[in-house]
Amino acid sequence: MDFPKVEIIGIKGLPIIKEGDDLALSIIEAVKGMGLNLRDGDILVISHIIVSKSEGRVRRLEEYRPSKFAEEIAKRSGKDPRHVEAILQSSRRIVRMRNGLIICEAVGGHICANAGVDLSNAGIGKVALLPENPDLSARRIKKRIKELVGVDVAVIISDTHGRPLRRGAINVAIGCSGLKPILDRRGEKDLYGRTLRSKMICVADELASAAELVIGQADEGIPVAIIRGYKFEKGEEPASMIPRSEEDDLFL
Repeated sequence: MDFPKVEIIGIKGLPIIKEGDDLALSIIEAVKGMGLNLRDGDILVISHIIVSKSEGRVRRLEEYRPSKFAEEIAKRSGKDPRHVEAILQSSRRIVRMRNGLIICEAVGGHICANAGVDLSNAGIGKVALLPENPDLSARRIKKRIKELVGVDVAVIISDTHGRPLRRGAINVAIGCSGLKPILDRRGEKDLYGRTLRSKMICVADELASAAELVIGQADEGIPVAIIRGYKFEKGEEPASMIPRSEEDDLFL
């Protein structure tokens, strides 16, 4: 009997990624090093940190000269003023500040802590910024994999986000290519024939979060996962469509 199943495979063996590295090639070589091959229909979930590194989005803290505003925020939050300045320069606006947390709307439109400016895995004295255009980054990686091995995969670039009124952070999609990030089930019938009126599922976030079970948070040892067996709708709608507008958000 054929049962529905989905596999999540963490990819080991990637080198420490540097600016200018061919990330798609590095992923393919790591997959082959595990005795595997990419397949049509696979979904690659890639931690944004290695995308940022490959695109030169890592900066030294000493490059930032804190403004007076950054210094004031640093005193209240306990953060390095240079880190705060990096956050401000990567933000459209500050949404909330409380208990040392700075929630911002990043330049790409995502609402997240510190505008996604990350100290983890960036290197001593450095910060990693989000990719400038994560959807474009995903499209480039997808296209490059197709060029190198002739395989048609979907690509999700993920980052860690908190959630309103929920403890703990999860991975979400900040960029995607090759799949529709939102599964719209409005108009379908439930088990009892009732028409669904508001059923929209963010499959891109669900896939990113599932991949985190093998990617983890502690280090860069497994920054990529393959999700295999999930039947998704193909498409090129960007992950930038996922965040709600400020007018539609119930928590702002």
